[in-house]
Amino acid sequence: MMFELRALPFPTDEEKSYCFVCSGDKLLVEEKDNVIKILDKDSLSSYNIEAADNLYLGRLDSIPCIAADLLSTEFCNNNLKLIGLRQLFGLIDDDLFWLAARASHLVNWSKNTQYCGRCGEKSLAKEGEHSKYCSKCGMLMYPKISPAVIVAITKEDKILLAQNALNKAGFYSVLAGFVEPGENLEDCVRREVKEEAGIELKNIKYFGSQPWPFPDSLMLGFTAEYAGGELVLDTKELSDAKWFKADELPQVPGRLSISRKLIDWFVDKNSSL
Repeated sequence: MMFELRALPFPTDEEKSYCFVCSGDKLLVEEKDNVIKILDKDSLSSYNIEAADNLYLGRLDSIPCIAADLLSTEFCNNNLKLIGLRQLFGLIDDDLFWLAARASHLVNWSKNTQYCGRCGEKSLAKEGEHSKYCSKCGMLMYPKISPAVIVAITKEDKILLAQNALNKAGFYSVLAGFVEPGENLEDCVRREVKEEAGIELKNIKYFGSQPWPFPDSLMLGFTAEYAGGELVLDTKELSDAKWFKADELPQVPGRLSISRKLIDWFVDKNSSL
């Protein structure tokens, strides 16, 4: 599949469209015979679904994609299901999943910016881009994106994995944290690791990125090597942290996240040793 950004022509009334109808962090889908389908424009009409916003995302294989906010969660048809985005992963095509995530991010941003944060006046959608402006003071509002770093730290043939103090799922993952104002990404990696685990790093290298709409992050992945220090945990952030070999990993995150991609990178790198 190929996704093309919204700069392409807006859909006409006659065109069939994918409709990503969101409610919080859930997506409204049609489920028949254990097959999950994204709704289309005809489905909205036939099921009498009330939705607002109708934000144009772009085109997937030339099919227009629309994001909408579900106005009522009361529907009488058993074929309609509200499914959380995390649970939706693997149940639909990956391209459709990430479009659903994009839709959720934009719909929730639009709901949270109905009024100007400076003067409280009604905000209006700006034509041609995903932004709003205040009808009184003119302040521009763009979708909020919160950059965060995430890093796989290796020490010879081991990787540092930790349990988040607030995570009740029990799995171990790589360290992560949000970027602060005036901070570059590499300095953020060093600071977060020093604050949370007490160690120093070297050879910090960019790995890749991933949008993470829970609710509005952009995860920027790195690899790094242990440079010194003893593990001293910030117990407000981490409940445990240990060095693990590739064949001795604890429970780790599912394949949806870049954290798992970093862990898989480490396993692949060490599988031939």
